[in-house]
Amino acid sequence: MTTQDPIERLAEARHEFGEHGGVNMSIEASTTFTVMEPGTMPDLFEGRKAAPEGCYLYGRHFNPTVYQLGRQLAAIEGTEAAYCAASGMASVSAALLQLCETGDHIVASNTVYGGSYALMHDFLPAKADIHTTFVDVADLAAVKAAITGKTRVIYAESIANPTLRVSNIPALAELARTHDIQLVIDNTFSPLVLTPASMGADVVVHSMTKFINGASDIIAGAVCGTTEFIQGLMDLHTGPLMILGPTMDPAVASKISLRVPHLALRMVEHAHRAQTFAERLQRLAVPVAYPGLPDHPDHELMRELRCEDYGFGGVLTLDLGSVEKAHELMDALQNTYRFGFMAVSLGYFDTLMSCPGSSTSSEMSDEDLSSAGIGEGLVRMSVGYTGTIAQRWRQLESALVDIGVIEKPLTGAV
Repeated sequence: MTTQDPIERLAEARHEFGEHGGVNMSIEASTTFTVMEPGTMPDLFEGRKAAPEGCYLYGRHFNPTVYQLGRQLAAIEGTEAAYCAASGMASVSAALLQLCETGDHIVASNTVYGGSYALMHDFLPAKADIHTTFVDVADLAAVKAAITGKTRVIYAESIANPTLRVSNIPALAELARTHDIQLVIDNTFSPLVLTPASMGADVVVHSMTKFINGASDIIAGAVCGTTEFIQGLMDLHTGPLMILGPTMDPAVASKISLRVPHLALRMVEHAHRAQTFAERLQRLAVPVAYPGLPDHPDHELMRELRCEDYGFGGVLTLDLGSVEKAHELMDALQNTYRFGFMAVSLGYFDTLMSCPGSSTSSEMSDEDLSSAGIGEGLVRMSVGYTGTIAQRWRQLESALVDIGVIEKPLTGAV
C-alpha cells in the first residue's frame, strides 16, 4: 500500500531535547508536578484542562518521558497519539475496556496470543460481563455473521500468533465501519512491516517487549489511536490506564526510546534471515510457514499490505507433527548446536524457539487449538541476527539431520 514510510514520520517527529540541551530527552523521575497557579490544579482534576498540553499532574496520569515514547509510537503507526503502559497485556486490556461497557460484545480472531485469548474468553466475561465470539477472521462472512447489536469491537492480530496468518485489515476495517464498531489490531509481530492505522484500524496495540524493545530485558506495551481515545484512556474518572494504574516507569520509557531509532535496521535483518531460512527449509521439504513464501496462504495479501522495505517479518514456524519431535529439535538447536534459546517471547537479537501449543497458547482448549490450526508439533521460531547466516544455517541444518527430519544438508547453501 502507498503511504508515508513510518521511519520518515518518526524522523519528522523527533524534536525533543534534554532538559539542558542534550540530544536525548531527559528522564523525568518526578511522580508529581508543580503548577504555577493554584487554579490550574482543579482545572486539571475537573477536566477543564487536558494534560499534558495543559500541565502534567501525576506520574500515573502522564509523564513527560513516557509521553515522548508515545509520540514515537504514534509516528511509527501514523496515529494522532499514543501512550505507553507497563506491559502489552495492559495495553490490550485498557483498549478493550475503554471501548466496551458491561454487556457488550467483541468479535475476535480465533488465533491470538494466549494472554489475549484468556482476557476475552475468561476474564472479561467473569469480571465485566463482556463476551467474545472467536472466528476465523480470514472468513469475512463469519466475522459479519458474528456481529450483533451489542458488538463494539473487532479484534485481530496483524500477523497471527503463532500461525502467521495475515489479517485483511482493509476488509475488516470496512466491515467495522459498516457496523459502526471499532477495529483493534495487535501489531506486535510486524512493527514497520505493517501499519494498520493507514489501512483503517481505529486502535493499534503493541507488546513493546518484543521487536520494538529488541533485547528481552523490558516488559512494556503501547496503545495508538486518536487523541480523543488516548485522552479517554487517561481520564481521571473512567480511564483504564489511569484508574487501573499499569504505569510505565520513565526510566524504562527512556531505554526503549533510545532503541526505537534502530528498529528499522533490526526489522530488516530479522526479516532477511527469516526469509533466507524459510526458503532453504522449503527446498529441503521441511514443513515451514512464513508469509514471505509464495505458497503461504496470505502471501499475496501480505505483499499488497506491507511496507516492502521491511520484508515479511521475523517469525517462521515449523510443523514437526508431534510434540516429541518438536522438543527434540529445540533441544538439539539449543544444547548441541547453540543456534538459539528455548524461550517464549520474540523479537530478541538471538533466535527464540517455543512450542506454542504447550506454552504461549496453552490457555486455549484442545478444541480451540485445533480450530486455530495450532498443532502440538508446531515450533515458533523468532529468528535472531547474531552470528553469520552461514553459521546459523549450518547449525539449523545439522540439527534437522540429527533428529531425522532431513537426510542430508542442502547442496550449495552457504
